[in-house]
Amino acid sequence: MDRARFKHHFTGPLSSINTPFRSDGAVDYDGLRRFVDAAIAGGARTVLFTPGDSLYAVLSEQEIAELTKVTREHVGNRAMFLAAAAPWWQDQAVAFARYAAGIGADGVLASPPFRGVTVRDCADYFLAVSRELPAVILSATLAPLGLGGALAAVRLLLAEGDRIVGFKEDYGPEFARPACLLSQGTWSNFAGGQKQTHLDMHPYGCAGYMSVLVVFKPEITRSYWAAVERGDLAAAAAIIRDYDMPMFDLMDAASPAGIDAAQHAMMELAGICGRWRRPPLSDYTDAELERLRAGLQELSLL
Repeated sequence: MDRARFKHHFTGPLSSINTPFRSDGAVDYDGLRRFVDAAIAGGARTVLFTPGDSLYAVLSEQEIAELTKVTREHVGNRAMFLAAAAPWWQDQAVAFARYAAGIGADGVLASPPFRGVTVRDCADYFLAVSRELPAVILSATLAPLGLGGALAAVRLLLAEGDRIVGFKEDYGPEFARPACLLSQGTWSNFAGGQKQTHLDMHPYGCAGYMSVLVVFKPEITRSYWAAVERGDLAAAAAIIRDYDMPMFDLMDAASPAGIDAAQHAMMELAGICGRWRRPPLSDYTDAELERLRAGLQELSLL
């Protein structure tokens, strides 16, 4: 396994796939391909599924497998591609990782069930999955262990897991800082969610972050990353202040359906696919879509 390759592809912006649907609830595979194309054109070195952003809660295991296959084929050699297992029991997650390896995925995001596991259980889960395919830890799944237990799991995996390549941060800064310091030089970790999360982690060795704007307004993503690379953290923070924070505030406020619905609505505004999700997840109304459009235009993001 080439750790340098993962370090390269986990540097700068990454793109998490928001599974697109048609208005009848069917998966929109053409929209999926357009999303992937936009992410790679925007500068994402890695395209990945996550159980949350990719709405695994409203997908069957068969659909997850098909989405993984279609995406792997469409990405080709243009970017790194990470599959994602749902929080399944261990043998099911291992079988999925084996499947993903067989169709050419570069790695797999792993997330053990949230309840009733010990530190040793969690470590063994990630180790088992990683034997099939290099594994990325979904760090939120360590949260039930408590901070001390989560960091103990990190230490175990650093000692025993030569095919663990890093973690996606969605636990919190109290975990991210020491986990980055413990794994620095071995793992390549990336921030989830917002640029401010990345900027919090950057001094501790985090070089990558998941970006919404890499699909919708890639010039902002490029400006932020250029500021980070030249060490101008004041300029990076100004981009967060002027774009990232107000955009997420808008996405949270434009509809009671929340940020995920906003991201799907933004895909419609960008001409990638429709705003639709599956019940019981509600979609933007026409009025909410126009409110989002106006807010994004005011922020110069549309």
